[in-house]
Amino acid sequence: MAQSAADLARCLARDAEAVCRHYLSNGRRQGRYWLVGDVHNTPGRSMFVRLSGPESGPGAAGHWTDAATAEYGDLLDVIRESCGLIDFRDVAEEARRFLALPKPECQLVSQHTRPARRGSPESARWLFAISCPLAGTLAEAYLHERSIMTVHHSGALRFHPRCYYRPDEHSPTEAWPAMVASITDLDGRITGVHRTWLDRSGRGKAPIGTPRRAMGELLGNAVRFGPADDVLAAGEGIETMLSLRCALPTMPMAAALSANHLAALLLPATLRRLYIARDTDAAGDRAAVTLSTRAQEARIEAITLSPRLGDFNDDLRAFGVDDLRAALWRQLAPRDAQYFCDPMMAGTG
Repeated sequence: MAQSAADLARCLARDAEAVCRHYLSNGRRQGRYWLVGDVHNTPGRSMFVRLSGPESGPGAAGHWTDAATAEYGDLLDVIRESCGLIDFRDVAEEARRFLALPKPECQLVSQHTRPARRGSPESARWLFAISCPLAGTLAEAYLHERSIMTVHHSGALRFHPRCYYRPDEHSPTEAWPAMVASITDLDGRITGVHRTWLDRSGRGKAPIGTPRRAMGELLGNAVRFGPADDVLAAGEGIETMLSLRCALPTMPMAAALSANHLAALLLPATLRRLYIARDTDAAGDRAAVTLSTRAQEARIEAITLSPRLGDFNDDLRAFGVDDLRAALWRQLAPRDAQYFCDPMMAGTG
């Protein structure tokens, strides 16, 4: 029985032409492809769906690309977009209906079993799973615009070309490209995601009311860049911590996403030294003090890292990575300066 998204996508791909004839009925077959205008079943020829190929990887059956927009996906995306669905539960139910599959046993055990709620950790894990690697996407271009040229993100960041955005419950749903970040607990389990909706040019955030939103279980958790052992740097924003990673690419880091969440960040039991990358505002100062006090109570040495401007991304953009690395070198504990900085400091003078 198909239960996971990957299982359902494979089942659909085995009969890709039938899926296309049903959900993309305004298209037609041409050779090994189904041609249609777009994933919403608009007449045309810019989107092509591969009808045969391996079950996974490059050239897999069921994978599609829209040459006009550079969007791509699999047949689950076709069902979602052509039917106007949002939650994965509804997409999966429609896919099973098409495939004539029974509902998963976990949904048959009890009438009181609750489906995944919109904004739940389950929905967050689904969104991260269907997003694609960061390299070569608008999300990478957006980070380059922020002077983050080498993105040491340890797999925590992905890209979705049509991530849903709804200003409020009374407004229609929009779709914008988005950088999608996994929020994880101390065991590495995804508990939520953070979305940064992007302008379609890749230059800056989307022109919408709230271009950054998180969903799932956030308290105590963070977007993590590298596994932490005895040393960790923690701060608020994703771009702030990625800027530090440009200068210190091997130091484990965590972005808590807000000042309040930084103050409540859960710390690994093995941690011996915590660097707190503060933002230079009142909320950032309060968060740094609170987290520092909590760390010291847990017998963890706490050291605050201070930028010259508003945050470390401001510093990176204004002064460059070599200058940022030199400024950090002066703030680190000598042992960490030697371990994380010295090989790179030799040529900086």
